[in-house]
Amino acid sequence: MEKFIVKGKTALSGSVKISGSKNSAVALLPASVMTSETVCLENLPDITDVRTMIEILENLGVSIRRRGRDSLELTPGSISKIAPSYELVKKMRASYYFMGSLLARFGRAEVPIPGGCDLGPRPIDQHLKGFTALGADINIEHGMIKLTAQKLTGARVYLDVVSIGATINLMLAAAAAEGRTILENVAKEPEIVDLSNFLNAMGASVRGAGTDVIRIDGVKKFKGAVHTVIPDRIEAGTFMMAAAATRGRVTVEDVIPKHLEAITAKIREIGAKVEVDPEKITVDGTAPLVSSDLKTFPYPGFPTDLQPPGMVLLTAAEGLSVITENVFDGRYNHVNELKRMGARIKVEGRTALIEGGMPLTGAPVAAPDLRSGAALIIAALTADGESQISAVDHVDRGYDNFEGKLTGLGASIYRTADESYDRQSGKVD
Repeated sequence: MEKFIVKGKTALSGSVKISGSKNSAVALLPASVMTSETVCLENLPDITDVRTMIEILENLGVSIRRRGRDSLELTPGSISKIAPSYELVKKMRASYYFMGSLLARFGRAEVPIPGGCDLGPRPIDQHLKGFTALGADINIEHGMIKLTAQKLTGARVYLDVVSIGATINLMLAAAAAEGRTILENVAKEPEIVDLSNFLNAMGASVRGAGTDVIRIDGVKKFKGAVHTVIPDRIEAGTFMMAAAATRGRVTVEDVIPKHLEAITAKIREIGAKVEVDPEKITVDGTAPLVSSDLKTFPYPGFPTDLQPPGMVLLTAAEGLSVITENVFDGRYNHVNELKRMGARIKVEGRTALIEGGMPLTGAPVAAPDLRSGAALIIAALTADGESQISAVDHVDRGYDNFEGKLTGLGASIYRTADESYDRQSGKVD
């Protein structure tokens, strides 16, 4: 296990290039098995979740050749299994996308119930409801989800709750179903549009991605394609908030500003200046920061993945702020760690009250999950003194060279072995 050592009171300054989207990559890679021909994915982030997904693909029998640091050539023609490895699947929740892609190609899939960050209950009932509507039979036994279909047939599916995961899985399966599928009340995230573009490049017929109704006309065969992953809006938002929280000035480059409108609006509301250009955004946090209310919603609302960094930003703002978490029940795992650093936060159900403007102090803390880990690093950069952040393997799951990019912005952060972290309990001794 490793930890970060971070020296605080650092105003970030400079430019940072944003990597490809984690949430797109982990959907596009499973989608690649739907063809037997070669596909190339470019602008893939070098993160643990992508490496794990590559291991799963190789375990299934996909031939993979690296074409530079951020590009892969995948040939699934030699795929030999319909059951991904349990040891690999348990590492990440997005591995359940193999249900849709393997079912689409082979009419069968056996996928272990996945792992990932503990963010409260995240049932997969909407996935299974949709697969059933498309004609699949489902059995769950011994921790394994087994799907079979003599023939997938288009259907109208209404999601009871907006679910990114269910939207993606049903898009994958419906792309190979006979006839038309209409998916209603679906997620509208940019990653959904990115997947739609990739599927269409492979010969699918998907229309309406980015709206709440997606229409898919199934096809019998998919072809090879070349696709570039969209920029990671969550990574971009993290650096934008880090700039404001540390009272610095940072330009995030290689972004799609449209994807960041909710973040841009909130940062401006808190008092930082934001300049928007066609492919870059500059945040200047040198002006006084003021309290604000923050509510998370599915896209195009403020993303739940940026609620933890948003909370850190609000600890630096004068006055009382309120956060309402509308997406995940368990998304306040970082609060107790921030309290170790002197933050004044009270949680009541889905609401957190933040008394901002109180200086944080360096402390030993542990990252409970991916986005909380990023938030704690930002908090450490704003704090007085040195902080030690354990369990940074969570951060590695979703941020490409996070400490390297922060160092390039003037941060004092380095990685070292952590012998005080108890992996089983997840706590610092």
